[in-house]
Amino acid sequence: MLQIEPFASPPSKQRFLAALRGELTDRVPHFEILIEDQHVEKLLGRKAGNTLGVGGDPAKGVAAAEGTRPMFARDYIELCQLIGQDAIAIEAIWTPIKHRRADGHIGPITDRSIKTRRDLERVIWPGEAELQERLQYIREYVAAARGTGTAVLFLCGSIFQTLYEFVVGLSDCMVMILEERDLFEEMMSRSADYVSELARRAVQEGIDVFFPADDFAFKTGTFVRPEVFEQVWRPHYDRIMAPARKAGVPIMFHSDGKIDAGIEMLLEMGVKAIHPMDPSGIDYRDYKKRFGGCLTLFGNIDIQWPLVEGTPEDVERDVREHMELLKPGGRWVAGSSHSIVNYIPHDNFVAMINSIHKYGAY
Repeated sequence: MLQIEPFASPPSKQRFLAALRGELTDRVPHFEILIEDQHVEKLLGRKAGNTLGVGGDPAKGVAAAEGTRPMFARDYIELCQLIGQDAIAIEAIWTPIKHRRADGHIGPITDRSIKTRRDLERVIWPGEAELQERLQYIREYVAAARGTGTAVLFLCGSIFQTLYEFVVGLSDCMVMILEERDLFEEMMSRSADYVSELARRAVQEGIDVFFPADDFAFKTGTFVRPEVFEQVWRPHYDRIMAPARKAGVPIMFHSDGKIDAGIEMLLEMGVKAIHPMDPSGIDYRDYKKRFGGCLTLFGNIDIQWPLVEGTPEDVERDVREHMELLKPGGRWVAGSSHSIVNYIPHDNFVAMINSIHKYGAY
């Protein structure tokens, strides 16, 4: 089994923040939104969950996130020290929109059953209790990272995706936007009320980077016509980003898919970086040419090839090719095209980390 090779430059918050400002650093920074539990266990030599949760996986949805706490900050920071990752992420991805289930238990809506205004009457919107549940972990992460050289990112804000994945359903969301936009926007607004307040308090607690995430595209473009999407999404999302903008906290934004039609809007909203340059819809060479001067680019090392199907040698070659094009002038943070899932061979993950350090120095 491959081992992480010694590297000269430990994790650095200042390196990460400089990359978001478009400044050259000592080496290309590194960040993964999620490293799943089997890789974590092999690196730490003990079970510690995945980097988003202990006892569940928020990346897999609201049901998997229910009752899950984030990875313990001390474990996460130790992992970063081992692989040279420059930041840790505390998540509040999904809006905790709840209802009373048939068994009487109150829990998140996962059955896509909210279709009409009458259905909306049984929705339980998040409030102070949900805010405090997340804020305790934000405080834990900020305190634990202090003095370690590790940046703290706050990952949140899937207000659109929560609706189409779990609350309404994708097809019905598209119909609702066209036929009952007032109902759709009411749900977006109520979600944004919660997330914007959470963002405001997270900024006050001392996060280093605000990391909103809301998948609004697939491999050929946006789910909704760009001009319509901007009308129904931007006013609500602008409120979510406002606390970070006001405080001067850098904003990086995540969406899978081909997001070209949304780049100008995101720039106008104050976004400084985009994650993860999903290769199903994005050519990193094209993005470097078009947006490399105004946005910091993240990721793009393809999960399927080379990370799942390739060899360690294929991984090294691919990282080197990315470095040759994305490294000049800065504004690239190395990483995968989404996350380090368990079905990626561990040797390939290690090969990626070693290659980032081998070829990343300026």
